[in-house]
Amino acid sequence: MTALAPVRLVVLNHDGGAHLERCISRLLALDWPPDQLEVVVVDNASSDGSADDVERRHPEVRVERNATNAGFPGNNTALRDLSGVRYVGLVNNDAFVEPGWLAPLVAALDADEGLGAVNGTLLFDAGFVDLRIEGPSVTPSRRDPRRLGVRVSGLRVDGEDRWRRTLVLDGGWGPEPTAAGGVAEWTQGWARVAVPVVLGPSGAGSGDGADRRWSVDVELSAADPHLVRLDGGAGEVEVEVSPVPAWFGLEVTGAPYEVVNNAGNAVRADGYGVDRGFGVVRAEWPAEPTELFAWCGGAVLLRPAYLEQVGLFEESFFLYYEDVDLSWRGRARGWRYAYVPDAVARHVHAASGGVASATAMGEAERNRLLVLVRNAPASMVVAAIARFVTATASYARRGPGPGDGSAPGPIARRRLGALGRFVRALPAALAQRRRLRGLQRVPDEELVAGLVRDRPT
Repeated sequence: MTALAPVRLVVLNHDGGAHLERCISRLLALDWPPDQLEVVVVDNASSDGSADDVERRHPEVRVERNATNAGFPGNNTALRDLSGVRYVGLVNNDAFVEPGWLAPLVAALDADEGLGAVNGTLLFDAGFVDLRIEGPSVTPSRRDPRRLGVRVSGLRVDGEDRWRRTLVLDGGWGPEPTAAGGVAEWTQGWARVAVPVVLGPSGAGSGDGADRRWSVDVELSAADPHLVRLDGGAGEVEVEVSPVPAWFGLEVTGAPYEVVNNAGNAVRADGYGVDRGFGVVRAEWPAEPTELFAWCGGAVLLRPAYLEQVGLFEESFFLYYEDVDLSWRGRARGWRYAYVPDAVARHVHAASGGVASATAMGEAERNRLLVLVRNAPASMVVAAIARFVTATASYARRGPGPGDGSAPGPIARRRLGALGRFVRALPAALAQRRRLRGLQRVPDEELVAGLVRDRPT
């Protein structure tokens, strides 16, 4: 009997530290025959010794080293030669698969040769309880029409910093970089904040469901002084906030719940890529198999024939939208993608890029426009560029938000930088567009029918 070709799982690493070790250990513990599994670490010029540690602890893992940090397209190092490989997967170095993650993905690809890639359910690697924030909201100026409640800029659980892993599930305006290099998020007057009270795979879903208590400190400020009510389930606390950030303490209580990070990617009609299921409590997520417009590169299984025909990641992107670009290119050639809910992995949110960091958001904004130039109908491209220029001008006129420092504000500066980098990359993107349009087999009308106008579910 001929042995099956191995499945290759690729982990891209740059200074992954302890996350990388946990990631590799979970891959080696998969419910999958070891002689049919090949694990490869592609190291993007790490300086923390994490790749050396993998070679020492796991001689069965192959380590390939890039001379420089090539960003997410560094994965291409392990994707160029797939001879003899049945399927190839990508797993972030801060993602941790469950033992049964691989089998249902393989089964899905085996069952449908038209599928180029499949995603499972990616959960946040934490258990959460709710913190509700309620108070008055104001419009800070005529140039900023938002109704702003309080500005949340930090959170600690039992004295440990958990702000990077905190989620504003409802009532927020989205994370924004601050002038000081941090991240903050304004509420709309009422907000539901998911507090990561327990980290790791035992965070939720494995206990007895009993309520527990934690001490939480949250850093708040506002456009003007007023009272705000905080409620973490252990009793409401009323505090007075002001334009000066200050810490306020309270107890939160509850049975920790799990939250979905990603269930495949969707692309909105305005060109923005979004995580399906992001921020939905796992128990409320309709985990049904479905086709996807785009796949997410954080934990995905790919068919080598798809990559051979469509190509690899666009190496000029560095960070963000590489998977959306490769997905769109594949759909234009007739490939399809699917969500397989039973394949579960967990992800440490923002361990690599950081939520709303200037680098992360600037790369995302530039690359989104480049993906559209390379792949989208001309009318969609022109509309997206016009909206981006108009919005950037609006942010520049608005100036900094309350507490953001001197004009023109970090958002305007970031967007202006992204716009400049986009313009410099535009000639090459237009040349790529001409080549890709010549290879397209699916009409634009059919492709854009798969875009979403509302939050994807």
